[in-house]
Amino acid sequence: MPRALVTGAGGFVGQWLCRALIGAGWDVTGTTIGPAPGPGTIDAAALARMQWREIDLRPGVDRRTMRGLLERVRPDAIFHLAAIAFVPAAGADPMRALDSNVSASVQLLDAMRLLKLEGLLDPTLLIVGSAEQYGRHDGPVPLTEHVELLPRTFYAATKCAQEAFALSAARSSALKVVATRSFNHSGRGQSAEFLLPSLVRRAIAARAHPAAPVPIGNMEPVRDFLHVEDVVAAYISLVERGRPGEVYNVCSGEGVTVGAVAAEVLARAGITGPLVAEDALRRAVDVPFLVGDNSKLRADTGWAPVRSRAAIIDDLLNAAS
Repeated sequence: MPRALVTGAGGFVGQWLCRALIGAGWDVTGTTIGPAPGPGTIDAAALARMQWREIDLRPGVDRRTMRGLLERVRPDAIFHLAAIAFVPAAGADPMRALDSNVSASVQLLDAMRLLKLEGLLDPTLLIVGSAEQYGRHDGPVPLTEHVELLPRTFYAATKCAQEAFALSAARSSALKVVATRSFNHSGRGQSAEFLLPSLVRRAIAARAHPAAPVPIGNMEPVRDFLHVEDVVAAYISLVERGRPGEVYNVCSGEGVTVGAVAAEVLARAGITGPLVAEDALRRAVDVPFLVGDNSKLRADTGWAPVRSRAAIIDDLLNAAS
């Protein structure tokens, strides 16, 4: 039975990933800063099959902590999800974001390097990045992995730095590192501060007055959405079949404006009121076009998305109703 270590396992994507790994027959250990989650995304039976480590992997912890974790778990694969994932939160506390998104990754890479040198351990590491790394490019051509990275936020910069350290370790120490640039994804359990859960929350609130206007921010940006189940399937396929030292877009390849997806949410919630743009809901930095090309991921792993955008919306509506 292959062994997986999932950092940030108590988070939104982490729980979905652990659930998928257990279903695929992996022996899974998850790390969290706080207590392990209760039954929900991961049911009670699956939770009972997991090992949990409550541990803070950020700087300030003795470097032996990371090494000790790897020696105890002895993973065949590491899925490094622990990070600050919300763009405004990273901008509000840049040093915490730097520690969480970059320094923790460097500590992990260093521990892997030393264990490999000693002939003790050589797992595959999946480093999860973001489409935000691309920054602003002229649309409407989907972005390939060869497009220049032009980060426009502190969050995006930390993800670029994380990727650079990881790929340099792959080149210099022959670590088996695979990196992603993951585009928008959602599903049951995602925080309401993210776009689709926020839209669903507003749609449900509007049911009391279904013809009243519904506020929204900037409706023009074009985004690429995947269901979280498709995302974690891509992550597992990359650990199993991705090429070490390579970067992969994890995306649907299909763009939709924020206004159009908001209209889909209202329609599926039975709301007939119009969308009304409000300046207070606009982000100061909004990249106009973030749609990815997933050809490389498909070709190297055989992965393909199976859940629709409507399925994402319906799952969120059902969970919130």
